[in-house]
Amino acid sequence: MKKHECDVLVVGSGAGGLATAVSAAHRRLNVLVVEKEPVFGGTTARSGGWMWIPCNAPAKRAGIDDSIDKARAYMRHETGEHFDERRVEAFLEAGPKAVEFYEQNTTLQFDLGPTFADYHPTAPGGMDAGRSLVARPFDGRELGPEIKRLRPPLAEITFLGMMIGSGKELLHFFNVMRSPVSAFYVGKLFLKFLRDMAFHGRPMRLMNGNALVARLAKSCFDKGVPVWTRSPVRQLVKDDRGKVTGAIVDTAEGPVEIVARKGVVLAAGGFPQDPVRRKALFPHAPSGYEHASPAPPGNTGDGLRLGESVGATVDDTLPNAAAWVPISRPVKPDGTLGTFPHFVDRSKPGVIAVTRSGRRFVNEADSYHDFCQAMVARCREEESEICAFFIADHHVLRKYGLGYVKPAPVPFRQHVKSGYLHEGATIEELAGRIGVDPATLRRTIEAFNTHAVRGEDPEFGKGSTSYNRSLGDPEHKPNPCVAPIRKGPFYAIKLVVGDLGTFAGLRCNENAQVLDEDGRPIGGLYSVGNDAASIMGGNYPGGGITLGPAVTFGYIAARHMSGAND
Repeated sequence: MKKHECDVLVVGSGAGGLATAVSAAHRRLNVLVVEKEPVFGGTTARSGGWMWIPCNAPAKRAGIDDSIDKARAYMRHETGEHFDERRVEAFLEAGPKAVEFYEQNTTLQFDLGPTFADYHPTAPGGMDAGRSLVARPFDGRELGPEIKRLRPPLAEITFLGMMIGSGKELLHFFNVMRSPVSAFYVGKLFLKFLRDMAFHGRPMRLMNGNALVARLAKSCFDKGVPVWTRSPVRQLVKDDRGKVTGAIVDTAEGPVEIVARKGVVLAAGGFPQDPVRRKALFPHAPSGYEHASPAPPGNTGDGLRLGESVGATVDDTLPNAAAWVPISRPVKPDGTLGTFPHFVDRSKPGVIAVTRSGRRFVNEADSYHDFCQAMVARCREEESEICAFFIADHHVLRKYGLGYVKPAPVPFRQHVKSGYLHEGATIEELAGRIGVDPATLRRTIEAFNTHAVRGEDPEFGKGSTSYNRSLGDPEHKPNPCVAPIRKGPFYAIKLVVGDLGTFAGLRCNENAQVLDEDGRPIGGLYSVGNDAASIMGGNYPGGGITLGPAVTFGYIAARHMSGAND
């Protein structure tokens, strides 16, 4: 068997793996990244790319008043009895240092979400802005030929394949038919997109998670770090003292034994596509298949199984095993079902959600994680299928879109024909099409409208927090998240539970070292990203609580393997 020697072997090529690799390479360690899929980037490349890191340098430069004490109080409140003090302290101490390290020593540069609030901003230590960062847009041409191996973004959240940024850019797309400035802005972007497709076969203006992966990958390549794709890890290798010393990797040229002198880092993306572990840990998926994930097909829990094979244990005690998000299933041209995660439309005025009973169950503009928890709880109470429906009228559908249905002037009739978008001339007709009690749905909408005409929602308080309002329509007064549902035809989209990554993962310590069943570090074995148990205690405190810790603990793991303290 061929043998390859390095200091650090990283298993997985998402943000956590690449952040570990570039941090270790900066410390003059010889690093190899292996990825089982033909492309690199993992779930990160398909994601929004946000990173939750309190007290970061961009926020300080913007004059935002945050502190470690505030962030600690917020995390203690959010995690409850699952507060892991040593890991949380490590994250809060290293997070700002990691951001400065990436800014100063890599291609990774950040933009601040100036109005991106914590998801529970009124909780102790919560903030209205400043803790969520996103990678600055990146020109894919800087990757050279490696751009061909970069995982493309999730098709469902692009427009004809064009990536769209959050914040002001998204507002331009919503206002394209009402503002000459927005029309010019969008038109210019679309022309650049068409140029890229003609010359490169894919967009070169990389945004969100695609930009994050591209920037980290460029930094790795600049430092001479190879990324082997189509190279799954078959098994970990231990010495006679139980220390992990490398792995057996399957490659196109046959199996290769990798000798890793400093450590092996598991960063394979958790288990969102593993039906066996989903069955065990997802209460809404009793067979393991009642779940829809936008994660890549390769995220099947390899890292967890590799860790368990050498004595590691998975923390399955968290109240939520994953970050939940409502998913709808648009029909693709080939007849298969896509996965559309609902981030923005929930907050728009004139959109409500109901279960099969026809009743609302949640503040629709609260976080997607909270939305799904409320949906599951109500459906269990009603002993009905675990699903819900967004309801909107024609005006709202054409102004903001709904799910995979884009706003005007993009046609929408094909979605009615495919069965993705349900339509009814009256509320009662719509209710019949989606299997919802018509009388109750009528009463729900009438009761909602009574207060919505004044921008009020006394039942659930939609639009009551800074996070709610940040994703509403700032031009709609007095409440950017509330408007009555007035005039037919009326529309509905079915929602099921999906995920944005798994929380249950390998137990680790504050140095990202994987622990055995007695809580002792397994020599030579580290884990970052969704392979490691979440430090958020099974909750979802803010935008980027998977990727923020991923890039931070990547920095921490590299620091520990190099023997440094800074």
